Amino acid sequence: MSSHHIVREKQEPALYIHELGNFSEEYLGQLLEWSPTLIVNGAVYEKVLSLGLKVDVVLNTLEGIAVQENTKSIIGPGDEYNTVMNYLISEKYPAVNVIDTDKDLADLAFYIDRINIVLFTPEEKSYAVKTGFSIWKPAGSVFLINVVSYFEATNLRQEDERVFKVVEDGFVAFTFATEFLFLTEYL
Repeated sequence: MSSHHIVREKQEPALYIHELGNFSEEYLGQLLEWSPTLIVNGAVYEKVLSLGLKVDVVLNTLEGIAVQENTKSIIGPGDEYNTVMNYLISEKYPAVNVIDTDKDLADLAFYIDRINIVLFTPEEKSYAVKTGFSIWKPAGSVFLINVVSYFEATNLRQEDERVFKVVEDGFVAFTFATEFLFLTEYL
């Protein structure tokens, strides 16, 4: 007996590839597993096509590049991230996974209360959480946290300036007074 999953459009986070760099093809495959809407920066469009992927939306298509059939083009003034985030919000996407080589999630803070963002670089993933967030982690797991305001966490010990380690297998819970806290984990 086979199992069938019905995935409604926009149920899974969209995926925006700003820059691939040396991002793991295994992780890329995991992010693409449920066929999310794939948005690609025009500068990496041909590289993404060479991986055999179907692109749904291309941002700022480079001149002279033919796009795949049924691929939508969006163009925006200024910052590419602003264009993509505004597009996703206007299309009512609840979440987006972003792949970039060196972007800091704090740069996207303006959008966090309107769309859930998980930012992936080749080595890390970053996301914002609200107070009361908890997650199960095995002992020794590491969170990288830029401490910009006071926060409390259970089952977590500070090892270095921004390095926090899970003490024992179990839940880690965060409480703080700010709107959100940025957490980063190694991939």
